[in-house]
Amino acid sequence: MSEGSSPEFQMDAGQALWQTCVDELSRELPEQQFNTWIKPLTAQVSEDQQRVTLFVANRFKLDWIRAQYAGRLSALLENLQGHPVQIELAITPREAGVRPVRQSTPSSMENAPEVLEVADEPVANTFRSRLNSALTFDTLVEGTANRMARAAAMHVAGQPGHLYNPLFIYGGVGLGKTHLMHAIGNKLLADRPEAKVLYIHAEQFVSDVVKAYQRKTFDEFKHHYHSLDLLLIDDVQFFANKDRTQEEFFNAFEALLAKKSHIVMTSDTYPKGLADIHERLVSRFDSGLTVAIEPPELEMRVAILINKAISEGSEMPEEVAFFVAKNVRSNVRELEGALRKILAYSRFNQKDISIQLARDALRDLLSIQNRQISVENIQKTVADYYKIKVADMYSKKRPASIARPRQIAMYLAKELTQKSLPEIGELFGGRDHTTVLHAVRKINAERQQLTELNQQLHVLEQTLKG
Repeated sequence: MSEGSSPEFQMDAGQALWQTCVDELSRELPEQQFNTWIKPLTAQVSEDQQRVTLFVANRFKLDWIRAQYAGRLSALLENLQGHPVQIELAITPREAGVRPVRQSTPSSMENAPEVLEVADEPVANTFRSRLNSALTFDTLVEGTANRMARAAAMHVAGQPGHLYNPLFIYGGVGLGKTHLMHAIGNKLLADRPEAKVLYIHAEQFVSDVVKAYQRKTFDEFKHHYHSLDLLLIDDVQFFANKDRTQEEFFNAFEALLAKKSHIVMTSDTYPKGLADIHERLVSRFDSGLTVAIEPPELEMRVAILINKAISEGSEMPEEVAFFVAKNVRSNVRELEGALRKILAYSRFNQKDISIQLARDALRDLLSIQNRQISVENIQKTVADYYKIKVADMYSKKRPASIARPRQIAMYLAKELTQKSLPEIGELFGGRDHTTVLHAVRKINAERQQLTELNQQLHVLEQTLKG
């Protein structure tokens, strides 16, 4: 821009810069997202075009745009200008005497400065959802282990208050239950910014009940929980033996369903498997849709490792991902922990990621895993569960009461250990590997169709994994 340019031309050039950025985003984003979040923004561009102030309607939108879109906006503007552009987010003044709340957003999005100015009056829609904006459907790797749960979650996010209410998701630790709940909340807020969404852990609900009891503030407590559009509550098994908490949750449950609000819960076991929970509450948990998240299958574990490595700025060769995935089977959290160890080991030793490097980095973890789950331990656990003798695992007896648990034990041995089919057959009384293969395929197929079997296997897996 020449020195002789007028202020009016500078302003036009600034608005043209912003409009170009908006046009680019309109091509990148789904129409609904663009119309909800980007289109309503108004921009003020500095004369030197090194700072863009975006005005939004309220605090929630400010926080959401900062978390979801400011990084991309900064990158687009920097690409268009050829130099870094600082983004500031401000709440649009609604009346005289109210200063906008403004937050600077550097192009790196790291260590963003604190609020520069504070509004003189409270801003509407400041309800705190406690959602993690990074946990969305887009960042969740899909596989057969979570496909049904993910589909149900997306349906709830798109049409809350209708089908699958309540939605009850169960599964072991670190399988993605919490991620799914946050994804539901984030999707609903993206579509309906005014919705009252709350994510909490069950222990927080217990704490809130205790505080309301001590302070005699149950009216405020009920107003807070009964006014929600979507309640996401993690690990409801923590309600066990807490009678007053269960009573208050039952009341909140009934109030929310009556006003067609949606409830999503997670647990480490299916509703009827919950211990020390009132029967009427269990029946409510089971009245909507109950879905399981299983430990991720091999291909899903590989995809998770490769995607997580990319998000960490590294690249994991596929053969290394397969090696790690075959050895770390239990849950996504352990996979992420293994990946962090490998990346740290690679950087510290300045070596490329390879199978040998992964083996060295995970030496302790692999050693512990191999000690923890053995075929003998599986046989004993399954025998105890189905009330048969461990010796029946090796015998030639064929009644269904024995053959069925034996097949289940073979299936778990294949899933949870590194033993080959012939090795497993040898440990089951010298059976042929084709017998083991038949058992594995049979139980795997029935698991997809029989809810009761799936629940039994889930309990056994959790017991074996400690």
